[in-house]
Amino acid sequence: MDDASNSSFGTNRCSSREGSSCNERRRDLSKLLCLSISLILFVANVFVFGHHASAQTARPENMFNGEIDEFYTGIRQMSMGGAYVNVVNDETALLTNPAGLGRLRDLTFTVFDPELHGAFANTESVTLDNYSGALDIQKLLDILNRTKGNHWHLKGQVFPSFIAPNFGIGLLAKYQYNARVDPTGTTYRLDYVSDWAAAMGATLRFWDGIIKFGFAGRLVNRTEIHKDLPANSTGLEIRSQAKEGIGAAGDLGLLITAPWKYLPSIGAVVRDVGDTTYTLREGMFYGTTERPDKTDQRVDVGLSFQPILGNRVRMLIALEYRGVTSPIVPEYEDAIKRSHAGLELNVADFFFLRAGANQGYWTGGLEFATEKFQLQAGSYGEEIGTPTGRREDRRWMGKFSLRF
Repeated sequence: MDDASNSSFGTNRCSSREGSSCNERRRDLSKLLCLSISLILFVANVFVFGHHASAQTARPENMFNGEIDEFYTGIRQMSMGGAYVNVVNDETALLTNPAGLGRLRDLTFTVFDPELHGAFANTESVTLDNYSGALDIQKLLDILNRTKGNHWHLKGQVFPSFIAPNFGIGLLAKYQYNARVDPTGTTYRLDYVSDWAAAMGATLRFWDGIIKFGFAGRLVNRTEIHKDLPANSTGLEIRSQAKEGIGAAGDLGLLITAPWKYLPSIGAVVRDVGDTTYTLREGMFYGTTERPDKTDQRVDVGLSFQPILGNRVRMLIALEYRGVTSPIVPEYEDAIKRSHAGLELNVADFFFLRAGANQGYWTGGLEFATEKFQLQAGSYGEEIGTPTGRREDRRWMGKFSLRF
């Protein structure tokens, strides 16, 4: 990473013998003063803007099937307890925190990076032969009717992209299914989201990269289904059940890294600035008359440290809280459901070991990386219950990336 290098700070009074070293300390103190002022102004604006948006919301609009809906979650993020604000330093910054583009050192073209997330509570019903059939919402219902009460999760995504220091563009294709037939066999709860998105972002760096301010925009074609359907339904098709539309979204991100030992960093992201609606025009695939629900603005904050353990060994420790300006609705969520913590051990930029806590559940993952490919695997627990009835959905992930 190219965050600010370590520095020491002392008194701001210089003697004639100290010379340039004292002047350097004074410059560092000036940078820290600017850093603090920038953070105060940013947080103040975030809370004013965020409070205005959240005051319109009486319940968590972006929570489905007990799960907080996220536009994008990736394997590295989820292996590290779901933390991303202060963690991201690759192409996924376009979709999470655009300030992370300021940490890039090289040009990278990602050609192919399929990523698959799945929960295997239904392995007694789903085999390799019929797994693809679960992509059909009617066949998925038939499967879940044989395992009533079990939660089904499946997500697949690819994100080919081009990134350079302080800039990036990419194209996301994502399909996600969350579904369940209640234990009585009465209701089929289906939450389906498909996003095709073109994203572009850039970062401005100040004071040798101590402060990074990023902004990213994306044009999204969203198809979604959020419905309770009869469990004896027949002939279900996405076309007849979905809402689809195109919308424009924007994110703002800030990272501030103090030039001290362990490189303490604080960060914030304003996601879906001003709320994101999908009403620009009808969608590309189904031409439905109904449009998807809006995505509410959200503010996430993070804190991280980057100890250097050896010549080729580094560690990253991250803490994070989501939705700091959005009111908690106690019937659906609590502070634990918004909390994330993770760590990463990096050995020679080749082997990565990750662990963390996502909403109170353990996470972990491994990665092997070279200049041309990445191979990753991991697992995490997702909270799909309520504060009075917590329920973990254990998920497994895999990803392969080819890049130049």
